[in-house]
Amino acid sequence: MATPLLEPQHHARTQTQEHPSNSVRSASASNSSATDASATPESAPETHGQKWWFSKLEQPSQAFAYITPNWFASIMGTGIVANAAVSLPIHVPGLHTAALVIWTVTCVLFLGLVGATITHWIGHRSTASSHLFHPVMAHFYGTMPMAFLTVGAGTLQLGRDLLGESLAVKIHAVLWVLGTLLGIFFTVAVPALQFMRHSFRLEDAFPGWLLTLVSLMVSSSTGAMLLPYVPAGEWRITLMYSCYAMFGISLLASFCVLPVLWAKLALRGVGPAAQVPTLWLVLGPLGQSVTAVNLLGTHAHITVDEPTARVLEMFGILYGVPVIGFAMLWLGIAAVITIRTIKHGMPFSLTWWGFTFPVGTVTTGFSGLALHTDLTIFKVGAVAIYLLLVCLWAIVAVRSFRASFITGELLAVPTK
Repeated sequence: MATPLLEPQHHARTQTQEHPSNSVRSASASNSSATDASATPESAPETHGQKWWFSKLEQPSQAFAYITPNWFASIMGTGIVANAAVSLPIHVPGLHTAALVIWTVTCVLFLGLVGATITHWIGHRSTASSHLFHPVMAHFYGTMPMAFLTVGAGTLQLGRDLLGESLAVKIHAVLWVLGTLLGIFFTVAVPALQFMRHSFRLEDAFPGWLLTLVSLMVSSSTGAMLLPYVPAGEWRITLMYSCYAMFGISLLASFCVLPVLWAKLALRGVGPAAQVPTLWLVLGPLGQSVTAVNLLGTHAHITVDEPTARVLEMFGILYGVPVIGFAMLWLGIAAVITIRTIKHGMPFSLTWWGFTFPVGTVTTGFSGLALHTDLTIFKVGAVAIYLLLVCLWAIVAVRSFRASFITGELLAVPTK
């Protein structure tokens, strides 16, 4: 079942190539295939004794041979569990401490993944550079800037307890600048490459197309958190309106993709089982946009004049309520499709992390609406979706740990 994630050559329109519909299947299942392919004794590497770590790898150093950008989704998915806990409209004893622990784990994993990615680029440069030109994997570069932004937001919200407010703000600011610059680059580069180098059919559309586009929405949300620490006046106002601009870029670009995804599902069907977890990615721009406008509305009162601030705060409610409603509709559709697919067999892969961060953005969206309306329905929604997030994260984290460090299946180079 293992299939190659990408070919070494670039996928130009003028070249004979594997069609992107097959690439979608490959990318979705690339790191999951070892679960099936190595199920027989013949496929396991010979060892002189039982291996407790990286049992499917001949050498531990092979763990760095195929570090794909979608690994950063694990940082996003873990970090949002901590960050969303802070935003909940209720107080739960011990939750803040648990969130602080998860944030610490996220930071360790983030530093480890950055180091592994650098090692991969140094030792396997041709493979690493070709990811950007792959018709599917290129879109997962959007997870990289969002991982930076997630860790930065958690540092400001939780890390201040350990690091102090001054250092936490500086770390968040640095990670926000890096994440935003990376987000701008990939938001432009990946769609441009998609338009110029690849040829797609309707059935090739998949929700991963949203990943590079939604990164600037995360910049908008996390940038709003910096507003209280930026000098009042023109600098603060500029930052706020820059965040609204990034909100608009991400929102309008996402609205271009969403109708294509709906048409694909309606006219061509769900697609391969390994691709089903990516359906949950649609929740990302929906929940994150509600989070962004409500965070910006919250801090508008310290940034602009009071009449303008009231308008911006009201905009967060008027925009957020219908969008969070559509998010709940999509959550129901994705859940039904996912449950049905699991019954028939859905292979584990890194795409399962799509069950986490997008759900977390819906949690923070509900929390923002609860803050501005003080309505019980939004408070209940925030808590309910957060409980769903924790359950999904626990399942994906445990399976990822086993497939990464115990068996090494997610780190194995895909075979043809």
